[in-house]
Amino acid sequence: MTVLFLICVSQSPEASVLQWPPPLPTTARLWDLLAPVLVLGWIAVHLISPVRAITFTSVCFSPSGFHGLCISGVLLMMLLGLGAPLGYLFELLLPLAVCAIALSFLFSVYLYMRSFWAPPDALALGGNTGSPLYDFFIGRELNPRIGNFDLKYFCELRPGLSGWVVINLGMLMREVEIRGSPSLSMILVNSFQLLYVADALWNEEAILTTMDIVHDGFGFMLVFGDLAWVPFTYSLQAAFLVMHPQALSVLGAAIIVALNGIGYYIFRKSNSQKNQFRQDPTHSSVARLETIGTATGKRLLVSGWWGLVRHPNYLGDLLMALAWSLPCGFSHLLPYFYVIYFTVLLIHREARDERQCRAKYGLAWDTYCQHVPYRIFPYIY
Repeated sequence: MTVLFLICVSQSPEASVLQWPPPLPTTARLWDLLAPVLVLGWIAVHLISPVRAITFTSVCFSPSGFHGLCISGVLLMMLLGLGAPLGYLFELLLPLAVCAIALSFLFSVYLYMRSFWAPPDALALGGNTGSPLYDFFIGRELNPRIGNFDLKYFCELRPGLSGWVVINLGMLMREVEIRGSPSLSMILVNSFQLLYVADALWNEEAILTTMDIVHDGFGFMLVFGDLAWVPFTYSLQAAFLVMHPQALSVLGAAIIVALNGIGYYIFRKSNSQKNQFRQDPTHSSVARLETIGTATGKRLLVSGWWGLVRHPNYLGDLLMALAWSLPCGFSHLLPYFYVIYFTVLLIHREARDERQCRAKYGLAWDTYCQHVPYRIFPYIY
């Protein structure tokens, strides 16, 4: 309901999240026969894209999301060259979201049912509580696979993130149809978010050490998030700009570009430093960094980016999130939904990280927190 509500608000003249009664769509706007064809076809494109296998803790994956993004880009350019009305995605947003949500429910039911035939060591620690509703939501099986094809890994980054980019492009093309050319605000939003998605898919293997892959089961929470929430709420800024164009000065654009650049630099450098340290702590780029030992034999970074705050990657993420919203101006709250939601999400995730690390590292974690007192925002939080 939240996804559909936000899309309706973004397409309404007022674009007010506080409007009452809210802008409700007609039933005709919720369905289009083209929508399920596009959703299933989009997933099929990524299923048949080239794969390369790697192994991580005895689980086989096939990461090639960046290849899929490039193939998708070529296909989209061919369609545009043939005159395909990509701007029609603006009218299809609601039907596409309905189909993605329905697919999320059906896929989650499949995952829940098949988990009862999975061996005990394949279940997620937190997803086997005996409460059917909770286990369905959080996911019983950790990394369900069909043969060597990992379903969670595939859904985590590929169709949803690439779909987000395609929706953004559709919004840009719709603006071109209406006004003759894309606005500077629309170009910035598309460029920033394309960079973010391309970076995520280029560094796809880094997700193997994230909480989603290592700890969380694959249930409705992640399925819905990957296939429906990400592409249809993360693209709200572009959808908003179609109906609510914003004038942006060159100086304002330069400041926003600088903010996004600073956020991306912090995000990428801190993640790269962490991944390099995990892969090879003797590498010249991390060998001289200060660390503290733990009872598990692992060492914790207390200098470099990870000596600034405990989650510098979250700091960079939030700076970028703000930069994505600023091109939409300050007259509406809707474009800032993402940065507000993402702040809550990352603070909650940081609290989960904190609990798990304290349980895992014990006194060493307390020592680390003394060295690095700030969690996300230096001198603030």
